[in-house]
Amino acid sequence: MDIKKLIIKDAKLKEFILKNPNGIIATDSNNQIIYINQEAENLLGLKKKDIMNNDIFCVIPDFRNIKFNCGKVYLIDENDLTYDIIPIQLYNENEESINIYIIIEIDEINKLESELKHQKTIINELNEILEGSYDGILVTDGDGKVLLVNTSYERVAAIKKEDMWGKTMRDLMNPVWMPNSVAYVVIEQKQAVSKRQVTKDGRHIIVTGMPVFDKKGEVKKVVINARDISEIYELREELLREKQINRTYLENYKEFIEKKKNNSECILAVSKPMQDVLALAQRIANFEATVLILGESGVGKEVVADYIHKESLRCDKPFIIINCGAIPENLLESELFGYEKGAFTGANQSGKEGLLEAANGGTAFLDEVGELTLDLQVKLLRFLETREIRRVGSVDGKIVDVRVIAATNRDLDDMVEEGTFREDLFYRLNIVRINVSPLRKRIDDIAPLSMMFLYQFNKKYNQNKELTIDVIKELEKYNWPGNIRELKNAIENMVIVSNNEYLQTEDIPWNKEKNSGRKIVSMINNTEDLTLMEATELLEKTMLEKAKLKYQTTRAIGENLGIDQSTVVRKIKKYNL
Repeated sequence: MDIKKLIIKDAKLKEFILKNPNGIIATDSNNQIIYINQEAENLLGLKKKDIMNNDIFCVIPDFRNIKFNCGKVYLIDENDLTYDIIPIQLYNENEESINIYIIIEIDEINKLESELKHQKTIINELNEILEGSYDGILVTDGDGKVLLVNTSYERVAAIKKEDMWGKTMRDLMNPVWMPNSVAYVVIEQKQAVSKRQVTKDGRHIIVTGMPVFDKKGEVKKVVINARDISEIYELREELLREKQINRTYLENYKEFIEKKKNNSECILAVSKPMQDVLALAQRIANFEATVLILGESGVGKEVVADYIHKESLRCDKPFIIINCGAIPENLLESELFGYEKGAFTGANQSGKEGLLEAANGGTAFLDEVGELTLDLQVKLLRFLETREIRRVGSVDGKIVDVRVIAATNRDLDDMVEEGTFREDLFYRLNIVRINVSPLRKRIDDIAPLSMMFLYQFNKKYNQNKELTIDVIKELEKYNWPGNIRELKNAIENMVIVSNNEYLQTEDIPWNKEKNSGRKIVSMINNTEDLTLMEATELLEKTMLEKAKLKYQTTRAIGENLGIDQSTVVRKIKKYNL
């Protein structure tokens, strides 16, 4: 293993290892040789290829008596060679111990002089290492008196050096932020001790004390390492909270799924407005009265209508959805009431059953009823009053048993005043009115709905994505012009596009759109990269995408963008939206 991979955090230490003219051998925590430089090979008469990954005590038995963290330099005499061994114990980025042996050759004449020089060098280098350490380091004697403190300890423990020099750890103990000292626990137990403590400024630190023994086995020094784990602690707590929230929502949704399996119809609703809607829907389900559901596009009007049908006595009969805004005006009458053979050019020779007739015995859901022309409003009113349908091209009528639930995102009261919606039809539809609030007024529903959609799309696309609290908070702050439909699309987009297991705020589509917007501006500013036609098409596509999320029908999109419905249909097809 390259020494560069062993020591990453400390640049001074890395330079010391790489540029040291002496022999160096490094082992891992299991005493397996993971590094040897050329100087060590020459000095000891060893070859790197022969000793790598071997136990150092098998290769060099004399090293067995070398101890770390005792500040001692070992003198080795072997095979007419005399050399010093300086042991240093470090930690890599994964907090795994690494043992460094610095090997310095000494001849007999200069042995004493060299030893003194080496001692001074070691002290200086160790001081540099200590001061360069990101972790706080403090050394006490066997009585707990402070002998050495590095600068990082000041930062980590929030205590100034001058307030610690010459004092015992007992003098520094505080019942609030330092109720006990690791040093005294180490001295008492004669073993390494780790404790989590809180500093006086509220940060969490992990403090580890290591004993240094004399020849009699008594603790003569305690080396204390202190590391600030506040950020790690906060991240851990945040992660635990997120997992708990995710687990709670997921369990709730699984319960919801189980209810679905048992044919107990329910809708995921947490907010008070939506609970009130469901309570009213359940109360009127078994009444045959016409229901008018009002609300913005994408709020879940169809879901409420379906809920009413399934809670009613008609639940085992057809539930026919008729989108009045999606069917061309010239075909809407024939789609609603059916037609006889030969009724018009291109008609099916055998005729066709209308959607209202197909709903016989069940429920017909007239979505976007505000899009009906005045002529069709007259015919719908007659049907509601008589329950009789008459196919296009027929003189005979047929009575059908159909409950009608209508819905629209338009203000029918205003349309009545404007004369674009018949007052008598409005009163006939408005027997029971249900107002479904927009998602921005149902904040409590956003998180469980997000979890529900996440569960669905994880299953659909064989993914295992999770939402973070930051994403939930961002979703709850958003205005949701496209309501639940937009939320569902956003979750699906994140599941498909994001590479993150835990979805982040940058994965949210509109955050990406901001970046896209900056990119568009940048491209427009750079005329070499974008033609006028390309810029026009790019803007056109972007506006259509946003309008499609907000408005349910192509007619509504056209009105919003100031273009014909046919143009909307053609451009949606062009851009594959």
